[in-house]
Amino acid sequence: MPATIICIGMAGSGKTTFMQRLNSHLHENNKPPYVINLDPAVYKIPFNCNIDIRDSINYKKVMENYNLGPNGAIVTSLNLFSTKIDKVLSIVKNRSENFNNCIIDTPGQIECFIWSASGSIITESFATEFPTILAYIIDTPRCSNPTTFMSNMLYACSILYKTKLPMIIVFNKNDLRNENFAKNWMKDFESFQDSLRDNSELNDETSNGSGYMASLINSMSLMLEEFYSTLDIVGVSSYNGNGFDEFMEIVDKKVDEYNEFYQKERERIINEKKEREKIKKDNQLNNLMKDLGIKDKKKSEDNNDNNVEVISDIEEEIENDEKNGYEHGLIDLESSEREYTFPEDRNGELRDNENSNDVAKSIRDRYQQAFESNAKTASSSVAEDIAKYINGQ
Repeated sequence: MPATIICIGMAGSGKTTFMQRLNSHLHENNKPPYVINLDPAVYKIPFNCNIDIRDSINYKKVMENYNLGPNGAIVTSLNLFSTKIDKVLSIVKNRSENFNNCIIDTPGQIECFIWSASGSIITESFATEFPTILAYIIDTPRCSNPTTFMSNMLYACSILYKTKLPMIIVFNKNDLRNENFAKNWMKDFESFQDSLRDNSELNDETSNGSGYMASLINSMSLMLEEFYSTLDIVGVSSYNGNGFDEFMEIVDKKVDEYNEFYQKERERIINEKKEREKIKKDNQLNNLMKDLGIKDKKKSEDNNDNNVEVISDIEEEIENDEKNGYEHGLIDLESSEREYTFPEDRNGELRDNENSNDVAKSIRDRYQQAFESNAKTASSSVAEDIAKYINGQ
């Protein structure tokens, strides 16, 4: 299955330029990707798209029709697009034999995509069908400030644990500032503290290096130490194309990691979700049946099977009753004398096969007598027909 690369990052980090360079790099290697644009507010994009959200959703009309601002219109546009995500996936799957990678550009407002319901739907939908990797794009020159660097790392950490997908940290614009300083900060806590102190000497004491802010940043850097150890880091330049070969090598490694770990974890989560939904539906059904006074046939049969008394149990109960002086309520049909409420009707009961014909004839005679006594007022023709009918019986 082709790998899906979702490019995310803060506004100004260079996501769209990164997408353009990645698209060009794959075309140069005769591996043209399948390109999807999910930014409805972008005016112009420097690459051709196979699927563009702007083709189906008019961003300005959304703002006008729903009286929304820029960010609200982006979220609403993504919500509208996510309602058709099944059709998008079917299109991508039908063409998946023609490409090795699917690259997706997202809105510059990172929170509009990552922390919205539509962003989760889109991400999880692709992750269930294809190996999906997140490329978190970082503006390297701006991260030279320790506070800005820590903010980006916290964003990356929260996105990783929310999406539960393989992530690549991409330090973009390394033609302006090399990313080695950031790699060193992630590996060596003391070097980050030294940079934080040096930065505080150049700025106001209350900005970064002292007081609450310094303590908070130091604590977060210690907390993120384990997070750093699980990340794959690469420096690229979307301007001159440096580092994209290394980036694609890491993508291939992340695909194997997805198939080995993340896919199993996602299947476990999906199965647990289905099990919870099944239990919830069963509970709702049971409550509905109780409200309607309907018993579960299967459970009733199971209860009846569990409560069945065998002959030995009944005999033991009778013996205990007799020992305690209680009557068990059973009679001996062979030796007992039956009492009849109407003794004259005794001959009407069927005792054996020998007397069954005589009893049946006696019953017909009684019906005939009753008919003759009550049919005197009826017409003779009708009486004769009924008499014939009764005699025929």
